[in-house]
Amino acid sequence: MKVKDGIERKLAAGIADLHHLEVVNESDRHRVAPGSESHFKLVLVAEAFEGLGLLARHRMINALLADELAGGVHALAIHAYTRAEWGERTGQAPMSPPCLGGGRSAAD
Repeated sequence: MKVKDGIERKLAAGIADLHHLEVVNESDRHRVAPGSESHFKLVLVAEAFEGLGLLARHRMINALLADELAGGVHALAIHAYTRAEWGERTGQAPMSPPCLGGGRSAAD
């Protein structure tokens, strides 16, 4: 089973009232072997996030994906919104920044 498929299944099953789920494998934008599944961008819209701060939302998602994070998944870019927040963003999540290659900063 692909890692992406497992992530989608766990999030769909673990987050109540999930209205939108997007799991994007961004591994090809990093210095990893072709076909890797190690870097993902998540976009979620759910009423379960209502009243929760950003940190609590991320903790919820990280807990659901603990096995993946302990294994081969190196990075998650998490964008978690309520329906109202998603509407304010007109259905657009931020673009991921370019990979700077392990340990380098934009100043290098």
